[in-house]
Amino acid sequence: MSGSVTLAYDYPLLGVFWTTFWLFMWMLWFFLLFRVIGDVFRDDELNGWAKTGWIISVLVLPFLGVFVYVLARGRGMGRREVSRAQAQQEAFDTYVRRTAAKDASRTTQADELTKLSRLRERGDISDAEFQQAKSKVLH
Repeated sequence: MSGSVTLAYDYPLLGVFWTTFWLFMWMLWFFLLFRVIGDVFRDDELNGWAKTGWIISVLVLPFLGVFVYVLARGRGMGRREVSRAQAQQEAFDTYVRRTAAKDASRTTQADELTKLSRLRERGDISDAEFQQAKSKVLH
């Protein structure tokens, strides 16, 4: 064999920690980069030229562009994120209320049959009327 084989005991523990640290830093960097790019596109206050400028600065000089963006517009990033989360929560709450109202107003066949049997038990309707109403509910 002409190639060198690296075994687990040839890689020191400090090397493992150092590699893990740099892997974590790269993941953190990409998370921040995508967060900035997403914020640029979501910001309604920026016009098209400003968005283009920020994207070019982030892509051409990534570290400097991201850090300048965070320094210049970081406070607004947090506010936009909070307002977006509140808007999503309000939309979800509205959807739940609307769906719950539809389900509450809708009655099932079992509910109708239960009401009919109670009416028959109280004597409000006859057996023939119960059978007729039951056939309407079931068909």
